[in-house]
Parts: sequence; structure tokens; C-alpha cells
Amino acid sequence: MAKPKVYGRASSGNVQKVMWTCAEAGLDVERIDVGLQFGGNNEPWYKKLNPNGLVPCFVDGDFALWESNTIIRYVAEHYGNRKLFPEDQKVRAVASQWMDWANTYLGIPFGPMYLGMVRTPPEKRDLNHLESLRKESAKRFQILDQRLGEVPYLAGKEFTMADIAFGYFANRWFNLPIERPTLKNWENWFARMKERPAYMTHVMLPLT
Repeated sequence: MAKPKVYGRASSGNVQKVMWTCAEAGLDVERIDVGLQFGGNNEPWYKKLNPNGLVPCFVDGDFALWESNTIIRYVAEHYGNRKLFPEDQKVRAVASQWMDWANTYLGIPFGPMYLGMVRTPPEKRDLNHLESLRKESAKRFQILDQRLGEVPYLAGKEFTMADIAFGYFANRWFNLPIERPTLKNWENWFARMKERPAYMTHVMLPLT
């Protein structure tokens, strides 16, 4: 049987978390560069897999799936174990809740800030707007820090798919040349993630 395929460039945060999930689940996949300098994402063949023309796209045989957190849930449930995809329905719901929070509430200020600081030429950056986004991101990370003061992992006592959703946020937040408030619980969580080989391989990459 052919390996599942992950379409998307290694520098994409959403691709990184899918690759991290696959590694934690022990699933051997083939990653194929698509997007930005590699192109392909607007080609007809790719749009058949993902009509949005975005990455990642996960292809398992004749089954194609897009939206990174949905891919994480699928891989965690079908190829992982009950630690990644908790058997307890309430714990699983909490994990899913934080995954959605990461993509929406946290991502709203953080994504544009990252793009503005890393992928926008210096002469085109709106520094005042970027500073506003930094401050708003810091406020939202405080919510995360509070949660991690109550439990060691986002869904509770164990590492789950919820934590994977925050991996690339952490790498970027702690490595951007910006002012950061002291958030000890969030920092300690990040230190624990760096003890996981799959995280170091697939997420702790240079910021590009």
C-alpha cells in the first residue's frame, strides 16, 4: 500500500503540525513540496484535491482531506493512539476546543503579525500595525498561559492533539525578535515540547 501523502512546503506552520502529528502517530508519509516558491497549489490537479488552493492537503489512498486541524484529528484517531485522540469524550472535546481557539482567536492577530515581520520586505512593513498585533497576540497568549497554569497540557494531564495545534505558534513566538511578556507556564510548555523528537524535526525550523 502506498504511503499517505502530505502536500505542502516544510515552512508552512499548518504543514508542520500535520507532519508532527504523523510522526507522533508513527505514520510514515511522503511530503511533497507545494505552495509559495514551489507553486502547484493553483494547478487544476491540486485544486481537485483542495479547491481552496491552500496547504496542507492529506491524501490517503483515494481519500483527500484539507484543513490542518481536521487532518490532525483524522490522523490522531485512525493512526494514532488514545493519548493523541482521547477516548474520554469530554477530554476530546476540550482538546478540540483549544485546537479551534488556536486557529481562530489566537491566529487572528498572530498570523498577520508573523507575515508582516517575516515575509514582508522591511520597507513595506507597517510598524505601528505590527506593534498593535504584537500586543494583541501577547494578550491572547496570556489566556493560554493561564490554562497551562491549571494543567500541564492543553486538554489536561496528557499530551494530545490539542498541543500539536500550538507547536508552530510557540516556535515563532519565542524566536521572533520582539518584546514578550513573561509567561512562565507557556514557556515551560514550550520547553517540554522541545523534548519531543518529532517536534524538533518538524516544527523547530528556521522562520521563513
